[in-house]
Amino acid sequence: MSSLETIRELQRRMSASIIGQESVVKNLVVGLLANGNILMEGLPGLAKTRAVKGLATNMDADFSRIQFTPDLLPSDITGSEVLYTESGQPSFRFEAGPIFANIVLADEINRAPAKVQAALLEAMEERQVTVSGTTHRMPDLFMVMATQNPIEQEGTYPLPEAQMDRFLMHVYIDYPDEQSEARIIRLVRGEEGDKPVSGSAPIAQDIVFSAREEIHEVAVSETIEKYMVDLVFATRFPERYSEQLASWIHVGVSPRGGIALDKCARVQAWLDGRDQVLPDDVRAICHGVMRHRLALSYDASAEGVSANDVIDEILKLVAVA
Repeated sequence: MSSLETIRELQRRMSASIIGQESVVKNLVVGLLANGNILMEGLPGLAKTRAVKGLATNMDADFSRIQFTPDLLPSDITGSEVLYTESGQPSFRFEAGPIFANIVLADEINRAPAKVQAALLEAMEERQVTVSGTTHRMPDLFMVMATQNPIEQEGTYPLPEAQMDRFLMHVYIDYPDEQSEARIIRLVRGEEGDKPVSGSAPIAQDIVFSAREEIHEVAVSETIEKYMVDLVFATRFPERYSEQLASWIHVGVSPRGGIALDKCARVQAWLDGRDQVLPDDVRAICHGVMRHRLALSYDASAEGVSANDVIDEILKLVAVA
């Protein structure tokens, strides 16, 4: 079985236990193949945690779940130096924290103070953790998936822009439709009692690394490259396109946004079995890549305009040259 077929099998397995959220499943796989971190946002009970666990369960990977709470300390995430005594000689030894896993779930990340949130920054960006002056490398396969609740703001600590920008994609989870809701009820009812033993072997990590090598070879033409640059610059200089767009945007997308567009568009093309990126690939991932990198103006908030609405308008105004 080829890398593409195996990754598609991973998507099928995840979709079997996360019903009605096919786009979420695909975005998680895109993040995995693009070697990035994912921020998931949605109302309670919409299977955010289940989706991340579904990815980890179907892969041969170490999984770690960190429940963010107001009393959490940075060392609870990264680990710390612990004093041991051996043969009468005291010595310090590093005890790795839960961040040292292949797939890390930072559950309700906005419930911990900024100091704790910042403990993730070095691991997410540099793929390493420094404790007591010693640097410890993360595993070759490493991915942080954070969740947050958009409606409950009391007792929470909003993520700073610097950390938001370090997430490759912002995945929003919405309610399933009626048919999916009924299937979810039947699925959970069937899972009650003894959990059935799955006969499917987990996906090896080497498959992910092989897929990334193939994705690296996906071609991006100058036209597509310019289209991605134009989309990014439309957020920085919206007055070039319309006064209304300019009134909505306070701060545009960073260079990380352009890099993320390129990475995710190539993954999107590869998943569709193509070796070249099309404009539709860029449009398909544009919302997830840009949504959390846009800072909207007061006018946009007053008019009830969301980041998705702004991106929709940008996609209408920016043409493929």
